[in-house]
Amino acid sequence: ATTVSAQAPMDPLAAALKRGWDGVALNLKESAEKMPAEKYSFKPSPDVKTFAGEIGHGANTHYFFCARIKGEPNPNKMDYEKETSKDVLVKALIASNEYCSAAINTATDKSLMEVVGQGPQAQPRAGVLAAHIAHSNETYGTIVPYMRMSGIVPPSTEAQQQRQGAGNEADRREAHTIDG
Repeated sequence: ATTVSAQAPMDPLAAALKRGWDGVALNLKESAEKMPAEKYSFKPSPDVKTFAGEIGHGANTHYFFCARIKGEPNPNKMDYEKETSKDVLVKALIASNEYCSAAINTATDKSLMEVVGQGPQAQPRAGVLAAHIAHSNETYGTIVPYMRMSGIVPPSTEAQQQRQGAGNEADRREAHTIDG
């Protein structure tokens, strides 16, 4: 009997982290796009950020983590958590996604094992990227209830509901999404 096995990617660590990033980046982008502009000021409790603040936080942290991964100063000089405009925030989130993707798409297992930072902050790029993906999933998990309370189906749920008919887009999200 012959066994057929899928060929492992050349850089399996980089490929796995890229899949995780691609899924959460897509969910955050689509969430920002789906939420109506008038709901960007919504917050479910007085002691939490508005939806706009959460999207701005996502953009800010993308730049923060990915500048560290790239080993360069953070190019973002804006505090997007203070922004309220949907148009500005969607563009900022897309730009920050692209900034991160530029680093992640060219990463290799070797480059991900290189240590960045100094002293107690020093760690492999893969550690910084894994922390960034985890944080981005937490941000997505935070905004899912905002969307549900606003009567909007979150992107990961919508993809799951369409999985049978439109496998490709849903497959990009894989198991790297958080859904409430």
